Amino acid sequence: MEKVYDSKSVEQKWRKYWIENKTFSAVCDKNKKPFTIVIPPPNVTGSLHMGHALNNTLQDIIIRFKKLSGFNTLWVPGTDHGGIATQNVVEKLLKKEGKTKYDLGREKFLETMWKWRNDTGDTILQQLKQLGCGLDWDRTAFTMDESRSKSVKRAFIDLFNKGLIYRGKRLVNWCPRCATALSDIEVEYADEKSNLWHIKYPFRDSEGYVIVATTRPETMLGDTAVAVSPDDERYANVVGQTIKLPIVNREIKIVSDYIVEKSFGTGAVKVTPAHDATDNEISKRNNLEIIEIIDADGKMINVPEKYKGLSVKDARQAVVKDLEEGGFLVKIEDYSHSVGRCYRCSTTIEPLMSEQWFLNVGDMSKKAVSAANEEKTKFYPSSWKKPYVLWLENLRDWCISRQIWWGHRIPVYYCVDQKGNKNTNCKPIAAAETPKECPNCKGIKFVQDEDVLDTWFSSALWPISVFNWGENPDNEDLKYFYPTSVLATGHEILYLWVARMVQFGLEFMKEVPYSHVFIHGIVRDKQGKKMSKSLGNVIDPLTIMEQYGTDALRFALAQAAAPGRDMQISDESFLAARNFANKIWNASRFIIMNLEGIDKLDETVKPSELADEWILAEFENARKKISAAYESYDMDCAARELYDFFWTKYCDWYIELSKIRMMSEDIAVKKQVLSILIKILKSALQLMSPVMPFITSEIWEILNKKDSAVIAETTLQDAFEIPNKESVVEKMSLIQDVITKIRTLRSEMNISPAVQVEAIFNISDSSKENILKDNESYVKQLAKISAVKIGKNLKRPNNSALAVAGGFEIFLPLEGLIDIEKEKARLAKEILAARQEIDRTNAKLSNENFIKRAPAAEVEKINIRLNEAKLKIEKIEESLKFLG
Repeated sequence: MEKVYDSKSVEQKWRKYWIENKTFSAVCDKNKKPFTIVIPPPNVTGSLHMGHALNNTLQDIIIRFKKLSGFNTLWVPGTDHGGIATQNVVEKLLKKEGKTKYDLGREKFLETMWKWRNDTGDTILQQLKQLGCGLDWDRTAFTMDESRSKSVKRAFIDLFNKGLIYRGKRLVNWCPRCATALSDIEVEYADEKSNLWHIKYPFRDSEGYVIVATTRPETMLGDTAVAVSPDDERYANVVGQTIKLPIVNREIKIVSDYIVEKSFGTGAVKVTPAHDATDNEISKRNNLEIIEIIDADGKMINVPEKYKGLSVKDARQAVVKDLEEGGFLVKIEDYSHSVGRCYRCSTTIEPLMSEQWFLNVGDMSKKAVSAANEEKTKFYPSSWKKPYVLWLENLRDWCISRQIWWGHRIPVYYCVDQKGNKNTNCKPIAAAETPKECPNCKGIKFVQDEDVLDTWFSSALWPISVFNWGENPDNEDLKYFYPTSVLATGHEILYLWVARMVQFGLEFMKEVPYSHVFIHGIVRDKQGKKMSKSLGNVIDPLTIMEQYGTDALRFALAQAAAPGRDMQISDESFLAARNFANKIWNASRFIIMNLEGIDKLDETVKPSELADEWILAEFENARKKISAAYESYDMDCAARELYDFFWTKYCDWYIELSKIRMMSEDIAVKKQVLSILIKILKSALQLMSPVMPFITSEIWEILNKKDSAVIAETTLQDAFEIPNKESVVEKMSLIQDVITKIRTLRSEMNISPAVQVEAIFNISDSSKENILKDNESYVKQLAKISAVKIGKNLKRPNNSALAVAGGFEIFLPLEGLIDIEKEKARLAKEILAARQEIDRTNAKLSNENFIKRAPAAEVEKINIRLNEAKLKIEKIEESLKFLG
């Protein structure tokens, strides 16, 4: 076994092995219970970032643990075509060549898109292989490949024929940059600084006016009413009266509507039904006219000539100027309000009236809510259930059409005459292929709808489309692997994707698509800031894998992944994880080196002393906690338990206590302790392998020789049965406490580690006395004690250090071990230095300007330094008392 762990060569070896040997391939096996995960398909535009690394590491941990637990596991890989995002990437490349998609035309542009996808679209899948993901690569799917396309068509046609998909002109979220409609959940809202304009709307038949407050003065050109709250007494006498629209001079009514907030602005709001969702609802309840004044390019239409063709921004400036000159502008005040932007390009969204395809999700939403309430789908953590249900209960019909070219073209055909004009008497036909004949007029000429489906439509079918539902809804794979077991995802796509999959799963399969939804947080930097290129705080997982090793990346992510909460991570996290990997390697190497000359070990575990019983009991405790943590997706808990057991209990305590027996001349003694060391090492490697698959696979192969099964293909070893576990742990805890206290005393008294000392134990409890006497060899070995004296009512010697452990006193005579006066002088200097540190920290903490400006984390660090200095003085003063 190599002295130093070489992560690069080991990772390369095992990546190749898992893929070539199809370690994670799965087929239907009715003798085994399936456990299935479908990957949240990353966009083909993507390259592995820390979010991908986290999400896929967590999924891989789950799949590897379930495989070790005896399940027939399947993790399906794939990518998403990405719709708008991918088209934007290719359009930018064309722009560099001085071209647009219109220069190429639809057919040529799509050829360009497919070429780009085929050339670069699998980049992220290759990177997932680098990460060590145990995916069934033979099942790799793409949301626009032939099989997935068949699923999309089957679903659309089914919903269309049920009357759930319809076409209508409604208010939609429009992105002028992407030139397409977006669903409500594709709009990202954030507060932005703007203004609130107060405008006079004069009465037609009397003096006076109503003052209206608005954040969008340019849209007043499309106003068809002013609305007030029916509970607002200020306007009770004017509801129903006619007012004149400034500039345009069009007559409009004052209406009352419960949605108006009395506290907003003046309590009177302008109503522009064609360009605001709330106003649109008001117009429906009050039967108002709808006037469209902004087109798909974000330009003004149906307005006075001077404003026609202006951008929204320019129109705002012109309208405000004219309002001011006409005496209609009362005041302008600073105001922050929520602004919607395109989730792909960040362009400000324009609400527009547009002919689109919609999906009626009313019944689907009710079924999804019932499934959540009946816990057919359980959320981890459970706190995510409430917002999920609330969102479903308030869901509007889904706008599923997009005005782009890259995507699943809507499978709807229109019968046209010889000139290409649509036959208005013939209904649109939903079909997988171009119809041969119109059922109404017997025409044979058709054109397909120009729009494509929202990317999330095909994504919503992912749990069934990956099993070729579109080709055969009754196939064996679908029956065996569906419903899937768990979906692991970030909370940012809970509504975009998770809810949609549940709706479609219940609609088409009558079952939820997964039993569990595991929601994890996002990765932040060590200051808690979200990673972004603009902040310069992005950590590249590929760089981390190169620098620290892939297992270190995976362990650090798992260790930070508290369920549902965002996590902070830094280079220090990866360094600590690499150190843990090195500890695993070095401990394993030490044990394997001691196997030289040993022909065969007894497979039966036979503890011969307290330390043996203790480590077996502690491993059982750890195994239960780790397994439970894996089962409940509590990965940070699993990682902590793995670290604590292996590094602290196994290495720092048991291996150290085993060294004397491993050096024994009696081969039987050596074999006995080695059999326990090896048995626990193997079991620990199995439990660590879901998180750190590379290093554990390599050590497992060395331990078991190359002719045995690789660790990923084994099943977890049986539990160790230890009688009186609690009693064993309690006894060993007493010994550990004694050793730790003596070590601390030695350190505080500056006694060289090489020097053996005497220890006197003043014990009144006979049971503890017996435990100490039975195991005094452990104390001598690990605390460097030359002689032990144990008894009742023993006197404390002069110039001795004192500690208390297990309710009894420990005396360490110091005479002749250290220069008492020199030690006193050294400790006095340390007290002085600590007091100076207290003065410095107090000065900072009493500075009000510093406290106001300094980050909370910095203030916390200073408080920690202050407390540490105070504690140090207490400890040193105690030591000085011992020295007399």
